[in-house]
Amino acid sequence: MYNYADHSMNSQTYLNRRKKLAEQIGKGLIILSSNTLLARNYRGNPLPFRQDSSFLYYTGINIPQTFCTIDCDSGEEMLAGYDPTVEDAIWSGPQPKLIEHAKASGIKIAFSLEKLIEILDLAVRKERIIHYLPPYTSERKYFLSGLLQRTIEEIDEGVSRDLVRAVIDQRALKSGDEIKEIEFALNEVTRPMHILAMKMAREGVFEREIVAEMFRMAKAKDLEFAYGVICSVRGETLHNESHSNQLVKGQLLLVDAGVESPMHYASDITRTSPVGGKFTVRQREIYELVLSAQMESIKSIKPGVRYRDIHLQAAHIIAEGLKDLGLMKGNCKEAVDAGAHALFFPHGLGHMMGLDVHDMEDLGEEYVGYRDGLERSSKFGTAYLRLARELETGFVLTVEPGIYFIPSLIKKWAGEKKYTEYINYLKLDSYLDFGGIRIEDNVLVTPEGCRILGDHIPKYADEVEAVSD
Repeated sequence: MYNYADHSMNSQTYLNRRKKLAEQIGKGLIILSSNTLLARNYRGNPLPFRQDSSFLYYTGINIPQTFCTIDCDSGEEMLAGYDPTVEDAIWSGPQPKLIEHAKASGIKIAFSLEKLIEILDLAVRKERIIHYLPPYTSERKYFLSGLLQRTIEEIDEGVSRDLVRAVIDQRALKSGDEIKEIEFALNEVTRPMHILAMKMAREGVFEREIVAEMFRMAKAKDLEFAYGVICSVRGETLHNESHSNQLVKGQLLLVDAGVESPMHYASDITRTSPVGGKFTVRQREIYELVLSAQMESIKSIKPGVRYRDIHLQAAHIIAEGLKDLGLMKGNCKEAVDAGAHALFFPHGLGHMMGLDVHDMEDLGEEYVGYRDGLERSSKFGTAYLRLARELETGFVLTVEPGIYFIPSLIKKWAGEKKYTEYINYLKLDSYLDFGGIRIEDNVLVTPEGCRILGDHIPKYADEVEAVSD
């Protein structure tokens, strides 16, 4: 049994993070905002609370409607919010006071939001620089609007790009404690969850039954899914969160699922299994091709390499393999340059992960996955690449190539006679009911190369069949 006490960071960790942030920003006042409770139908019925990830990273405080201010000029740090009331105790039990949360985070001063309004009013009148991150909910946007006496449009325009870049620079490099949290999520629940799904891939079982058992495993450890679970025999729909199908022997079951650790670090794994325990010949051909693209991609990961180059390498492997199977034709390099491979591999190779499953994308994909001088492609497929920049030691990312046979897209391109020099539409007719295959692991970039995080989850075809059989 694990203990939640094993999943915490000391106050010095948060102090060091905030100090580094203030030093990098240099001047002005930083405001870090927590999330608020969101109502489900009415105020007294809130949605499950999930704290803002940057607020968690710099404070570790997991309560709503709270603000942390960091004065870059004086070094002073303050926490603003509300103390729990007797009414809170009646409904939710005794809760720590605001100053107790502050002390656990290494913050010495705590006061009410009314006092924060006074402080910010003075800062505005003195025309001090105020740094804040993009508010991605309307509630936070309107609250900041009131605090800073700015219109909603001014709030959007006033986001501190310097703060965005500084936060990304810090959060992108995972510490040993953060890696431990991700591996805990992988080993404690995600691995057994995926093995269970493979075993349940039987004719007559409903997708929802598999999801229910996966949910049970997560809740038994008091953990939550990190994102909406994909568990479908219609794996060609990339974000298919419907679980209504009944499995039929000969289909492929694609399961993309992960959980959050007690400190909210995510895991993100995809496996594809044959319903009934055995791949057909053509399923195994496609499966081995996806696995080859994934393994070669992982081998290529090391500091200094652009992830876009690894993505394109995976695309070339897929194109060459599909040509060997007669589904593509012509010059494969030209086909990838043109974007013809995206009929089968329309998404990016992977993304950053950490406190968010798509780590820090609320701060802007253009800052997380790209850099000045490295622009996002406008081509179909490559345009969806979330991470393209040079890799650095300490990055955690997903590696998740896939091959999908999307009937509506195939029919559209065939009707337009698109890329007929590279795609064999005649042979594709017999693959319209194939579905999709994706294989995904979570990888840490190390000084020497990389390491797949967590214990091995069966992914070689024979292994998957052995578990599924």
